[in-house]
Amino acid sequence: ISNGAKDLVKRMLRQDPKERLTAAEILNHPWIREDGEAPDKPLDITVISRMKQFRTMNKLKKVALKIVAESLSEEEIVGLREMFKSLDTDNSGTITLDELRAGLSKLGTKITESEIRQLMEAVDVDGDGTIDYVEFISATMHMNRLEKEDHIFKAFEYFDKDHSGYITVDELEEALKKYDMGDEATIKDIIAEVDTDHDGKINYQEFVAMMKNNSPEIVPNRSGLI
Repeated sequence: ISNGAKDLVKRMLRQDPKERLTAAEILNHPWIREDGEAPDKPLDITVISRMKQFRTMNKLKKVALKIVAESLSEEEIVGLREMFKSLDTDNSGTITLDELRAGLSKLGTKITESEIRQLMEAVDVDGDGTIDYVEFISATMHMNRLEKEDHIFKAFEYFDKDHSGYITVDELEEALKKYDMGDEATIKDIIAEVDTDHDGKINYQEFVAMMKNNSPEIVPNRSGLI
């Protein structure tokens, strides 16, 4: 039995009713709420919603989430790992457009071919025509992962190569070029969106604000919950 499951049961069985989890708190427990050990459907509707949200993110945030995904423990993403395996029917280590289409079909989701292709294109960060494991986790992980400051800081450091405390235009361009995203228009759009103090670079506070913006799944930790 995993530590997450043990923690949930322990909190449910506390003798003092005031300390015992309510029904709402049980549903909001990480083992239930997040992408931990609780099983997911072949392609859960919530995960599709996250993929659609990922599609609307700027390219800096997409790459940053990829860095976060690479640092997550197996326990944090085991539910998504199993989902990835169920979609990767030929066990190639990547999800093709046909496999994504088949997974959506099994769920019975009414989604057009155009939308399927848009999801594929959005999640395929490196543009190789398939979705690899890290790309899938990047687009589908629970945004509560961003509550952990060290995850965000690690992503910031990836871009801030000289450890100046800022992401400069040159650093942004260098990092995004690895994903064929570092064109002038993209850089300009990102700076305009994220650089709120208009000094031409992105500081850590601005980076954190971008990462947590439009992430409705991030909720404050409540008293009595970890």
